[in-house]
Amino acid sequence: MNKVIISGIQQIGIGVKNVKEAWGWYKKYFGIDVRILEESAPAEFMLPYTGGKPKNRHAALAVTLQGGGGFEIWNHTDFEPRAASFEIQLGDLGLFAAKIKCKDPEKTYAWFKDANQNLLGPIFEFEGTKHFFIKDPYGNIFQLIPATDWFHEENKLTGGGYGIILGCTDIEKSTDFYGQILGYDKVVYDKTGVFEDFKVLPGGDGEFRRVLLRHSKPREGAFGELFGNSEVELVQVKNRAPRKIFEGRFWGELGFIHLCYDIHGMDNLREKGKNYGCPFTVDTGEIFKDSSFDMGDAAGLFAYIEDPDGALIEFVETHKVPIMKKLGISLNLQKRDPKKPLPRYIVKALRFLKAKDIPVPE
Repeated sequence: MNKVIISGIQQIGIGVKNVKEAWGWYKKYFGIDVRILEESAPAEFMLPYTGGKPKNRHAALAVTLQGGGGFEIWNHTDFEPRAASFEIQLGDLGLFAAKIKCKDPEKTYAWFKDANQNLLGPIFEFEGTKHFFIKDPYGNIFQLIPATDWFHEENKLTGGGYGIILGCTDIEKSTDFYGQILGYDKVVYDKTGVFEDFKVLPGGDGEFRRVLLRHSKPREGAFGELFGNSEVELVQVKNRAPRKIFEGRFWGELGFIHLCYDIHGMDNLREKGKNYGCPFTVDTGEIFKDSSFDMGDAAGLFAYIEDPDGALIEFVETHKVPIMKKLGISLNLQKRDPKKPLPRYIVKALRFLKAKDIPVPE
């Protein structure tokens, strides 16, 4: 079978009530300041997850040049998006917490503390890695993890998305899925017990099995160096029955709505998913065939699959990305070797897309 190239986590989808307000917080505290696209339009192709009808939304895709995955900040505009009707607990099924890169856990923790942000407990050390948890003003939990693979050093302590913590019912099955489909083939640890760092999280004082997965090979592709390394932490709760985080709600409502990977080889990935037993549930490649889905300033194809417990994984094959929007300059990625990273000076030109009009909180 022809190769599928995964360049890394392109973005983590976050459903909010107000895109501009939430983006201001993410810009200030995680440095997510480069606007790749922003638009208000119907979500026409997500019908399996929006009640069979298109839903209008305001969405923005933004990244940071320091490196790591970006955020797709998403706001339903037809109705007031809902939070879960129950307290989401560690081990519940779906995307529980996003991992964020930081340069130094102690300095980053002190910075958040001085800014009176909602830190969940102290700095912990687990399996040789210092980390801590923080909750944003909208109820989303983030784990700050030290990283060394910075794309373009800026005067910021934090970077973009570094991975995800998610609940599952069968760790062996989920380990195989994330290894076979997404290339997370390295088990860093596999532990069962009651964990001190988990106790600061909702429902985190019980017994869990936790498995951390990473990829053994460097990511390839145009934006592989920008998105960098990532990890997935699978969590299985032992002393209660988990609930689905998006139970009774539409995709795009409040919380982490999907984990998105930048890829090349959508047709090959479609076949790989079918052969594995997880076919695409949304597939613009079948709709547009040899053309692209126009996303305003950007263009490409996107598709979704579900992990073994229904968490949504998005794949985006980027065909066009804006570089200097005011001059109408875009980059066509279909006319180059898909394995090779873009020259750094081209990726750094994304700095011209920094969102200076997004107010940050005081």
